[in-house]
Amino acid sequence: MKKLLILVMCCLLLCGCSKMNKSDLIRKFAKKVKNSDSYLLSGDLELRNQDDIYKYKVEVCYEKNSKYKVSLTNEGNSSTQIILKNEDGVYILTPSLNRSFKFQSDWPYNNSQIYLLEALVRDLKKDKVTMKNSDDSIVFNTPVDYPNNKNLVSQKIYFNKSGDLKKVIVYDIEDIPSMEFTINKIDYSPSFSKDHFTLDKIMGSQDKEEVKETLELEDTIYPLILPDNTKLANEEKIKKDHGERILMTFEGDSPFFLVEETASASDEFTIIPTNGEPYRLMDTLGIMTDNSLSWVSNGIEYYLVSDVLSSEEMVNIAESIYALPTMK
Repeated sequence: MKKLLILVMCCLLLCGCSKMNKSDLIRKFAKKVKNSDSYLLSGDLELRNQDDIYKYKVEVCYEKNSKYKVSLTNEGNSSTQIILKNEDGVYILTPSLNRSFKFQSDWPYNNSQIYLLEALVRDLKKDKVTMKNSDDSIVFNTPVDYPNNKNLVSQKIYFNKSGDLKKVIVYDIEDIPSMEFTINKIDYSPSFSKDHFTLDKIMGSQDKEEVKETLELEDTIYPLILPDNTKLANEEKIKKDHGERILMTFEGDSPFFLVEETASASDEFTIIPTNGEPYRLMDTLGIMTDNSLSWVSNGIEYYLVSDVLSSEEMVNIAESIYALPTMK
């Protein structure tokens, strides 16, 4: 009886410690992030679309007063895009095209973000967060909020036994990994120059990649996924000053319009205002509005618009294009 009592007390004690450790670790991580006037984070990001895997090198620079610079370099084609947030707004910069889109957006506070520390803290503070210990890791399972992709429902956040963040994996509704971010380094007290988060500094420091202009689109690239009872009704190819443009009309229960055209770099740095939001597709960053999705991939610009498709349906169509070998 005495041994049984001791065993029960030990179990209760361990359970209490487990709850305390969970709260302590979240509180410790949140405090470290909150007290940091700046941080520099680097890592490797994998995005998975069925059998296709897209890999990025990621560098995140943060400075208090909501300044962010997120550099995403696609390992497949070595192209770099940058998400910038400063006091003037939110931008997607594409150095290879000498172009930027400007947003009046709540990014990055309007949804989960796999590579931003503040976003991970917000997710860790949500309800229904669980913790599990393994031999070398402490793993938190949290809900996620990706408004334009309801298929993403949860994530696992990995810390080592010292409480250092090591990895984040986002899962879809079938519990299949969709995104995985492995942290290589976090510096919680870097120093940035005064102009580090300015457009002029960033565009001036980027190596200008030569864009191989394709004067002709050899083949139309069709989506592999279409909504039910929807099909291609018309296709038209027209010449433009530099290259070609293909216009496709899809009709049926879920009609939409798709444009493909050859991309060309601007002679002068161009800022294009938009009312949309930055959206991360498989191999590029796009612009999402209420009724459209636009992006640039491998020298081709795409514009998809529909009055009836949801944002998730537009993403499904767009990402089905990337499944083609010619797009990798």
